[in-house]
Amino acid sequence: MPFFGHLITAMVTPYDGDGRVDYARAAVLTDRLIASGNDGLVVAGTTGESPTLSDDEKVRLFGAVKEAAGERAKVIAGTGTYDTAHSIHLSKEANRVGADGLLLVNPYYNRPSQDGLYAHFRAVAESTPLPVMLYNIPGRTGVNCMPETIARLAEIPNIIAVKEAAGSLDQVSEIRVRTPDPFSIYSGDDSLTLPKLAVGATGVVSVAGNLAGLEIKAMIRAFLAGKVEEALGLHRRLWPLFKVLFITTNPVPVKAAMRLAGFDCGRVRLPLVDATPKEEEQIQAVLRALGLMPVQV
Repeated sequence: MPFFGHLITAMVTPYDGDGRVDYARAAVLTDRLIASGNDGLVVAGTTGESPTLSDDEKVRLFGAVKEAAGERAKVIAGTGTYDTAHSIHLSKEANRVGADGLLLVNPYYNRPSQDGLYAHFRAVAESTPLPVMLYNIPGRTGVNCMPETIARLAEIPNIIAVKEAAGSLDQVSEIRVRTPDPFSIYSGDDSLTLPKLAVGATGVVSVAGNLAGLEIKAMIRAFLAGKVEEALGLHRRLWPLFKVLFITTNPVPVKAAMRLAGFDCGRVRLPLVDATPKEEEQIQAVLRALGLMPVQV
């Protein structure tokens, strides 16, 4: 079964000063993220502002990141939408431009039943040869893909993983019990990565990985090597970062944090708005404490 790795970062989408996607900056960010320990990159996920990217922007971004990454990291294209036919179209386009896998979020707003979720994900998976990671995030989509549905979907050969962001360790545990060991479970919440590893998760699809990939990777490796105290120490150190990146709607804080850390990726697109001065102060304090601010000369 294909494997996406342990640390996957949900990339922000860089924009230029006019709010257009900056593909050259995305390539530089790709290099930066791979150098900081990432095994894979999710492109045009929620952190990448997928709702406000056009299809053309998404497909071009998939290709640009894959070209920059080469074989150094898996490029996982966010192609899930609330429309099965549209998701199939985007998935075929992602395959055409070289993506290594797909991230398929629960269909949002229309809130399908469990049978509807199964039929949707199966139809998309069967339309492509690419390996698929499901993305279960009830808080964004209004529907929870239940463990029994995920277990049914795991029987489809190219559905190999789930990004689990329901916020429940019990749900992760039940998915692990119901699915074969090669099926990968990824934490969809940075702050829950360590406890989810303890109940059978493989790794994380991270927001904080845009800033602190090496330490997150070290935490995962330490835990998997049985060095639990070392992993816990890294979790405690990174905890303020995990929390401050969600003081308002993602990806507003992480884009502010990247600018403050010296790697400006532009503003967010409406209907999101930039971090307030007070929020930036909180973010800056955490970055400074972790040594993530540029050195003043």
